[in-house]
Amino acid sequence: MSSGALQVIGAGLAGCEAAWQASQRGVHVDLFEMKPNRKSPAHHRDDFAELVCSNSFRADRPENAVGLLKEEMRRLGSLIIGSADRSRVPAGGALAVDRDEFSGLVTSAIKNHPLITVHHCEMTEIPVDKTVIIATGPLTDDGMFDSINKAVGNHSLHFFDAAAPIIGEDGIDRGIVFAASRYGKGGDDYLNCPMNEDEYRLFYDALVHAELADVKDFDKETVFEGCMPIETMAKRGYDTIRYGPLKPVGLIDPRTGRMPYACVQLRQDDRNASMFNLVGFQTRLKFSEQERVFRLIPGLQDVEFIRFGVMHRNTYLDSPKVLSRYYSLIENPNVFIAGQITGVEGYVESAGSGLLAGIYAAHEILGRPLPSPLSDKAMLGAMAAYVSDVRIQNFQPMNANFGILPLPDTKIRGKKDRNLAYSQRALEEVERFHALLFENRD
Repeated sequence: MSSGALQVIGAGLAGCEAAWQASQRGVHVDLFEMKPNRKSPAHHRDDFAELVCSNSFRADRPENAVGLLKEEMRRLGSLIIGSADRSRVPAGGALAVDRDEFSGLVTSAIKNHPLITVHHCEMTEIPVDKTVIIATGPLTDDGMFDSINKAVGNHSLHFFDAAAPIIGEDGIDRGIVFAASRYGKGGDDYLNCPMNEDEYRLFYDALVHAELADVKDFDKETVFEGCMPIETMAKRGYDTIRYGPLKPVGLIDPRTGRMPYACVQLRQDDRNASMFNLVGFQTRLKFSEQERVFRLIPGLQDVEFIRFGVMHRNTYLDSPKVLSRYYSLIENPNVFIAGQITGVEGYVESAGSGLLAGIYAAHEILGRPLPSPLSDKAMLGAMAAYVSDVRIQNFQPMNANFGILPLPDTKIRGKKDRNLAYSQRALEEVERFHALLFENRD
């Protein structure tokens, strides 16, 4: 183990980004990862930065909040976003990746970095006498969970998250399913399964009456709104999913020349287009019920289910009570925490927290004064400000959104123009922060 090295625990999106950022600043990093010796119930691969749920990093336009976040990270040399860009697959205006290629790129970059030493072992306690970044993810359990709880004073909360099924391309009926993106944006990047009213009613009735899988500790449906099971959403009303993941707007069924009554979209999951996931179909249904119900979707009656949807418990901290703007513990400033366990929700947000934690921890290791926190006018800075805002009484996980940015100095009419103004201001703040970091290297 390297003397005076930064210790990073967990090689998920946040941990890999944190290790990369610190090592790029000349810091030796000891990265601890329990795989392949032990995997959580939601993980399957041995590689780092495994994408557990969707293969999408969501929108990639600067007038979108998560698109802005990605661009901020690109400008700060993000390993995660750089790897996502290199492993991109067609997804309209979104950044989606071949998940195997993506994880492989991240793993290779980490393992081949001369300043990063990987240790394949499970850490069960926080080494509070060292500078450390805890990035063990929302599925943290056993000894490390107890150690974190002890360090933060038992300020932990939880919600439930779900993943969508993945199906094979071979069984998709191309006589029914057609390729298109809504309103023609981004090319024919999605496969679309159109439903008429009778087909939708049959599917809806089967979905809301299907048998659910047991989920440990699932005492009530404390689900994250941004990743809600399709059956939970459907039970809110007959048309709810027709205005959500099954919305038909912007799509024309070539067989009829009309907009379908409802439409299920499939997004490419690998570079070879041999696998597709059902967009918005996170689910808690039993595996046998997923096969029965989802085969009722027109064009999918003969598909192979390569991976079924699953649901799992996610733990996160009541971060405003324990974290600073630097993602460090208020009571233990040499201990940084990054990733979804801090209450940032989403792949990009998780990696973004690791990016800042890695930068700040590197300054700690190198004995340099910490720079002022990145301004909350930037999306990265606003996320850090949100998870450390002591005024929040009922803390909930948060995706990147323009609502957490301070209002612009002048009122701007029109949502698109306003969001572009937010983005321009944010990127200026990131460039200023980036320049400051280089000044502090001398």
